[in-house]
Amino acid sequence: MAAESAPAGAGLDAAKAPGAAPGSGAALDAAASHADAVEVLKGYDGPHVRIMEVCGTHTHEIFRQGVRRLLPPAVELISGPGCPVCVTPVGYIDEAVRLALECGCTICTFGDLVRVPGSRLSLADARARGAHVRVVYSPQDGEAYAEAHPEEDVVFLSVGFETTTPSTCIAVRTAAERGVRNFSVLTANKTMPGAYEAMRDSCDLFLYPGHVCAIAGTKVCEDLVAEGVSGVVAGFTARELVCALAVGVTKFREGAPFFVNCYPRVVRPEGSPAARRLVASMMEPCDARWRGIGVIPDSGMRLNEAYRGFDALERHGLAHEEGVEPRGCRCGEVLQGRCTPEGCALFGRACTPEHPVGACMVSSEGACSAFYLYGAATKEEK
Repeated sequence: MAAESAPAGAGLDAAKAPGAAPGSGAALDAAASHADAVEVLKGYDGPHVRIMEVCGTHTHEIFRQGVRRLLPPAVELISGPGCPVCVTPVGYIDEAVRLALECGCTICTFGDLVRVPGSRLSLADARARGAHVRVVYSPQDGEAYAEAHPEEDVVFLSVGFETTTPSTCIAVRTAAERGVRNFSVLTANKTMPGAYEAMRDSCDLFLYPGHVCAIAGTKVCEDLVAEGVSGVVAGFTARELVCALAVGVTKFREGAPFFVNCYPRVVRPEGSPAARRLVASMMEPCDARWRGIGVIPDSGMRLNEAYRGFDALERHGLAHEEGVEPRGCRCGEVLQGRCTPEGCALFGRACTPEHPVGACMVSSEGACSAFYLYGAATKEEK
């Protein structure tokens, strides 16, 4: 197993990190002879490689910063299930709409969720029918609003991966400590290891999300190498993304499974033990449905028994909704890397940012949104 640290710097000379496993830097030394990572990517002449951008922010930044223009035909980027809004199932939106319209709750949510279509209505539609839907920037904003408005039953819509789940826990803990009983959360929090396993045969290597690894650490990624799964952790600047991709294709050409941490200034092998302890003290794993993938066992997080009173469905006696996917929408296939957004007949026609059919066109991390915003410009420049 090759587990290395490769700081993103000018070219790949920086990839030869002190403390790397003995003998593991040979491929990086060879790549560094190209002078810099840009030239490594442009000059790649190895076998065809499919790289899955697990993180939706990576998808947008790779487009926005022009990284795709550097890639030869042999390097193919595909989208993955790393957009939390996109993988949230339709039934979750239906639950939020019911809480708003039937139970009279004030919904506090991140802006991306407001226009995601449910089976019949979006939260924007519910708001047009008189529901109280407020856009907030953090779970703490939702808790503070509930504390300031004790006459309202406030529900925060908690979606996200390892990166955002600790913030929800802090908000719930604060509400418990302050006796704010009109605050609850509708959880759709997920963890990434199950998704890596589900997507392992969809690509040749993963571009792992740097912010998730900053919390979770790198052990899961390192362990997957023993199962033949390769990947690199990437940051979010142009230099960090180019370095990670260059290291990835260089190591891929060697032919052996590998893992390299190309974001060591933020990601440590141990991640954030404090954040993980907080979540473990308040939440427990549960089976979770991912749009396009289905149910992944133990990939969700829900409030444990001690905090179950802050679970919105439990509090209002509602059952989980199954939901109905929009007809003709291929978001599920996009999230599995089985097609590009442009392979969907609705893309750019019936489905646009102004009139979205699927979540991938709504979210600021969605692949369809990225292709719509930047895809045409990229083609023209090529």
